Amino acid sequence: MRVVGEIPHPDCKITLLAWNNRYLVKLEQGYIEQTFKIDQFDINSDADLLTIVDQEFIEKALNRFAEMAQDWSIAIQKV
Repeated sequence: MRVVGEIPHPDCKITLLAWNNRYLVKLEQGYIEQTFKIDQFDINSDADLLTIVDQEFIEKALNRFAEMAQDWSIAIQKV
C-alpha cells in the first residue's frame, strides 16, 4: 500500500492511498473511519483524486460521521 497524499482538514484525517490497482480515499474521525475504493483505471491520475474529494464530498462525509457516531452510541448502550 502506497500513500499518495493527504488532504489537510481540521475535522478529520484524509489519506489518499494506492493499493491493488485501486485508489483508496480514507477518512478518519476518532474511532470511526470511512473508506472509498476507486478503480485505478476509472481516473487519469493521482491528481484526479483531489477533484473527487472536494468540499461537498467532505461535508457529506462529516455528516455521515455524525450519524455513525450516534448509531455507535446507541448500539454500545446495549451492553
